[in-house]
Amino acid sequence: MMERADSSQKLYTRMRLWEFPDQYVVEPTDGSCGSSLAISRKDGSMNLIDELPECNSVRVPKIQTIFGVVGMLKLLAGSYLIVIMEHECVGSYLGHPIFKVSSLKIFPCNHSLENSPEEQKKMETEFSGLLNVAERTSGLYFSYDTNLTLSAQRLHDLGDASKLLPLWRQAEPRFLWNNYMLEVLIDNKLDPYLLPVIQGSFHNFQAAIGKDIIDVTLIARRCSRRNGTRMWRRGADSDGYVANFVETEQIMQFNGISASFLQVRGSIPLLWEQIVDLTYKPKFGIVRPEEAPQVVERHFLDLRKKYGAVFAVDLVNKHGGEGRLSEKFALAMQHVVGDDVRYLHFDFHHICGHIHFERLSILYEQISDFLERNGYLLLNEKGEKMKEQLGVVRTNCIDCLDRSNVTQSMIGRKMLESQLRRLGVFGAEETISSHPNFDESFKILWANHGDDISIQYSGTPALKGDFVRYGQRTIQGILKDGWNSLARYYLNNFSDGTRQDAIDLLQGHYIVSVSRDMTPSSQKGGLETLASFPLALSLVLTGFLLATISLRQGPNDLRHLFFSVMWASMSIAIAAFMRANGRIFCNRPRLHKPR
Repeated sequence: MMERADSSQKLYTRMRLWEFPDQYVVEPTDGSCGSSLAISRKDGSMNLIDELPECNSVRVPKIQTIFGVVGMLKLLAGSYLIVIMEHECVGSYLGHPIFKVSSLKIFPCNHSLENSPEEQKKMETEFSGLLNVAERTSGLYFSYDTNLTLSAQRLHDLGDASKLLPLWRQAEPRFLWNNYMLEVLIDNKLDPYLLPVIQGSFHNFQAAIGKDIIDVTLIARRCSRRNGTRMWRRGADSDGYVANFVETEQIMQFNGISASFLQVRGSIPLLWEQIVDLTYKPKFGIVRPEEAPQVVERHFLDLRKKYGAVFAVDLVNKHGGEGRLSEKFALAMQHVVGDDVRYLHFDFHHICGHIHFERLSILYEQISDFLERNGYLLLNEKGEKMKEQLGVVRTNCIDCLDRSNVTQSMIGRKMLESQLRRLGVFGAEETISSHPNFDESFKILWANHGDDISIQYSGTPALKGDFVRYGQRTIQGILKDGWNSLARYYLNNFSDGTRQDAIDLLQGHYIVSVSRDMTPSSQKGGLETLASFPLALSLVLTGFLLATISLRQGPNDLRHLFFSVMWASMSIAIAAFMRANGRIFCNRPRLHKPR
C-alpha cells in the first residue's frame, strides 16, 4: 500500500513541451508512464491524454524540454502557463537534491482575446506585460523529493499519513511561492505536475576540522502573505502578516548527525508605510494607530503557534522617524510580553556605529539565556530526536535586510559553535574563528544569504555585507554601500512599482478585472504625458547652476541677484512639484481589486 502511494505521488522531473497551433502538450519524459497534459491555447482548459496529437505539415509543433510546471495564471481574457525552462542543482537538503530555477517562461493561452472588446485587449496587453517582469523573478528553489517549505523539525514531526501525501499538500502555504498559481492544476487533480516552489536563498559548504567533515547549509524561505518590494510593502496588514518575513534555517550535518536552528526576520508589525515621493528617505506614516495592539497581538500569536516562545529584537534607531516607529512598537508590545514573548530594543547604529559590529556581543549577552533554554533541533544517526527547538528569535530593523543579517549571522555563528561543542568537535574555548578556512566559508555563506534576500526585497545586495563576508568594515565595502544606496533610491522610485504589480499578480493578491478605477497608463495626458524624471531632474540641476552663476555676480549687480533668486525659486518649485506628484515619475501599482 505504501509503495503504491509513493509511486503515485512521484513528481515528473523532466518533460517535453509540444507547441501546437491550438494547444500545448506537456509530455513526461523521465521514464514515468503517466498521461500527458493538454492545455488549450484558446482558454487554458486542461485535460489528460494518453496519446500525443498527430503531427503533419500543417501541424508542425515546436518542441522544448522543461523541468517543471510552476502553475497557471488567469488575467482578463486569457490564461498563462508558467514553466521552468532551465534549472541547476545547488546542493542537497537533508539528503535530497535541491534545484534553483535558472529560467522561467510564460506561454499565453489567450486566443479568445481576438474576439474581445478593444478596451479589454488593451488592458490584457498591459497586464500580460507585467508577466515579462515575473519571468525575471530571482531566488526560486524546488525539490522533486522533499518539501522545501518545511523546516527539518517540522518535516521530522510529520505523521506517517502526511508523508504519503503529495508534496503540495504537505506544504506550508505561506512559504509556497506558487500557491496561487497551482490552484487551477489542483482543481484538475494533476498531482504529478504540482511542483512546490519557494522563494528565498540556498547555500552550503563543507569544511574539514581535523579529521571531521562538517556540512553547513543555510536556507531562507520568504513568506508570500505580504510579499513585495522595499518601499511598496512595509509593516503589517490587519491580520498581522508582515512585509519581508523570512524564515532562515541553518543546518549542520556531521557523521550522520543533523542539527537545525531557525531564526525569523520581518517588518515592524504595525500598520505603517513610506509613500514613495522622490525624497531619499520618505517619512514614516503610521496608519490606524488605534489598531496597533490588535495587529501586534495577532502577529505574535501566529509566531507562537508556529515556533513556540518568541524573543523580538528591535534594531532600529532610537531617534528620528525610526525612533517614533520603535516607540509605537514598544508600546504595543506591552500587551503581549509574557512568559512566551520577550522584547528587546537594541539601537544598532548607536551602539555599533558603522564599523564596530563586534559590539553585537552586548546583544548576545542579553539573549543568550533564551537561546540556551530554547535550543535547536538535534537528530542522531538513526534520525531520532535528541533535542528540539522550542522558541525563535525574531529580528527586525527598518528593511529587515542589513542590520538584521549582520545580527542573525552573529547568532547563527554562536549556535553553530554550541552545537559543535556538544558533539565534541570543538573544545570548551574553541570557536569558528579558530579555524580560518571554516571561518571564511561561514562568513561567505551568510553574506551570500544576505545579498539574496536583499536583492529580492530592495533590488540590490545587502549593505554592511563586507563585515559579514570579511569580519570587518572596509573602505571598498563602505563605497559599495553608498552605490547600492543610490541604486535602491532609483529602483524604489522608478522600477519597484511595476515589480510590485507583477508580484501581486503572481501571488493572487490582486485579481484583474475591467473596472472604472483601472485606467490604462496610455491614457495619461497633458503635463503628465510629457513629464519624466530625467527631464525634471535636469531642470532642477540647471536651475541651481544658473542661480549659482548669477549669485556670484549678485553683490555687484542687483539684476544678477534678482535672476539668482528667480532661478533658485524655479528649481525649488520644480523639486516640490516632483515630490508632490511622485506618481508622475514613479511606477505606482495600477491594480485595485484585492483577492
